[in-house]
Amino acid sequence: MSSSMIVPVIDVQSNNFKELWPALVVAIKTSSFIALDTELSGLGNRKALLAESIEDRYKAICHAARSRSIISLGLGCYKKLDHKPPDSYLVQVYNLTLLCSEEYIIEPQSVQFLVQHGFDFNKQYSSGIPYCKGNNKGGSDDRGVNIRALFTELLRARKPLVLHNGLIDMVFLYQSFYAHLPERLATFTADLSEMFPAGIYDTKYVTEFELRLTASYLEYAYKKCKLENSRSVTSASPGPHIHVEFCQYAGHLSTYIDYRECPAVAFLEGQTDICQRFSAFGWCPNGNKCPLSHDTDLIILQDEKCKEEKRKKRKRKREKKGGSDTAEDCSVVDGAPQKKMPNMEVDKEEAADDQQEAHEKSGSEGVPQMETDGNHHQIDEGQKMKSDNGENGESEEKTDATDSATTGKSGERSSEEGTGVHPAESNAQAKKKADAGSHRAGFDAYMTGYIFAYSCALIKKEEAGVEGVEEESKESWLPTCINKIYLSGKAAPLNVVKSTFSKSSKAHIQKMEMVWAGKM
Repeated sequence: MSSSMIVPVIDVQSNNFKELWPALVVAIKTSSFIALDTELSGLGNRKALLAESIEDRYKAICHAARSRSIISLGLGCYKKLDHKPPDSYLVQVYNLTLLCSEEYIIEPQSVQFLVQHGFDFNKQYSSGIPYCKGNNKGGSDDRGVNIRALFTELLRARKPLVLHNGLIDMVFLYQSFYAHLPERLATFTADLSEMFPAGIYDTKYVTEFELRLTASYLEYAYKKCKLENSRSVTSASPGPHIHVEFCQYAGHLSTYIDYRECPAVAFLEGQTDICQRFSAFGWCPNGNKCPLSHDTDLIILQDEKCKEEKRKKRKRKREKKGGSDTAEDCSVVDGAPQKKMPNMEVDKEEAADDQQEAHEKSGSEGVPQMETDGNHHQIDEGQKMKSDNGENGESEEKTDATDSATTGKSGERSSEEGTGVHPAESNAQAKKKADAGSHRAGFDAYMTGYIFAYSCALIKKEEAGVEGVEEESKESWLPTCINKIYLSGKAAPLNVVKSTFSKSSKAHIQKMEMVWAGKM
């Protein structure tokens, strides 16, 4: 079963940004893919963000990005390790506290939520890394040690970018660190396709349309993937499973580490008072005051129990009818999100059972459905937010010279079976320092990257032996998911492509000339 682990998150602020800059750049350049997450000061009109027209949605998000700001940026740099078991990764996680130098709106509900989850606004205003939004303000904007220069390094690295429910993140990143947003969505997607040639992946889309999990908000998806991975490891099955290692941070560098505890999945006997809204969407209007359980571990275990009971029920029905039960273990609806069911060709009896349960689970007593995704900003009918929790590990070994540059000292690292802290610090001490109850963009980026890594391993195994798939898989991490960004309430994703009818924006063209010509 899943065991506990501690994830080291490097806390980057204005007073240590210059010191950590070389390590950040090396981590980005040597990674196999980069997971990213943001915390925002607000989102504006929630209804406009869910407009039927995708173009109208884009305009609403643009308005939010121009008037609000990114207050925290999380980076999860995943480097695939050679000469290790397949799907082994060295992971470095950074949490950058930011402070926009221009006036911006900060929404009370966003402040309240972030404070409840441990965000320190005093630290942000005293030590946040300053930045300006929109187009470059001068020749120094993309030079030296600053956030816009870091974003330029991200573009130059040409790595796959991974997000969770990433449309809002991408719009805010573009406006905050790149250039003024184009007016049309088609121009925006054309720009993105050139900015990230290795592809953009959305784990919200992956979990709903590929893995078809019962729920797809970040904490649920991460814990479900982690649990399945741990089961695969402990059962000594041929896979799929991924292995995660962390750098060990010694000396002065260790003072910048925020240890994030990821408790093991706990079995709570007899506790069934689950909040159905939180279970379905990862958000509850009552927040911490809700008398029902928001325990994601319990939600996952109950979902698995319900799924097994439904499978047995269908089997009994088929046996009574004398029908074949060969399909009992491969229901395409089991675990599928409610809004996907109308688009599936399934057994009518099976779908009726699932739709009834989904209807009950969504708490449809006339209350609007809410979902979350990556920034803990709630949007009616399922848009944006996420949570915390994580994995396990023990082995030490020296890294190569590149890895050593990112540790600040010895270059040692700990694996999935260890704690990810320096040997001089006991496991008990590390756990004492670890914090499992608050929210960080850095840890959310780690969870997003973990979901992606596990999904790649799982889908690669399922596709093994299928003609034509192996060649395609070599060119892309997840060929069926590349450049597809999840859209709430829509059966199809937003495709990040440059169509024959759209042109790149002038600001983007000028910016890319600077990035690739090295005129920095």
